[in-house]
Amino acid sequence: MNAFAALAEPRRQEIVSLLAEQGEMTASDIVKRFKVSAPAISQHLKVLREHSLVEVKKDAQRRLYSINPKGLNEMTDYLDGVRRMWEARLDRLEEYLNDLQSKE
Repeated sequence: MNAFAALAEPRRQEIVSLLAEQGEMTASDIVKRFKVSAPAISQHLKVLREHSLVEVKKDAQRRLYSINPKGLNEMTDYLDGVRRMWEARLDRLEEYLNDLQSKE
């Protein structure tokens, strides 16, 4: 599963949005925001960690979760590459259509 697949699950999207908005949060603070069990949120956090979308740091007995900018940057880089490819294709199509139109 890649990062996009990890974010295909709506609750994981909500968790990422929550962390982006709130900053660091404990797992229990995250659980309080959802109407699902703590183990379910824990599993979602595990998937997000495994795909480098969130990171966790230990603070005494607590674990603080936050957005992992590197993981999000990898997704952005991929999307930028796809965007550049399509822009180039569409530019070539536009040139071709302009050439056809000018020949008429």
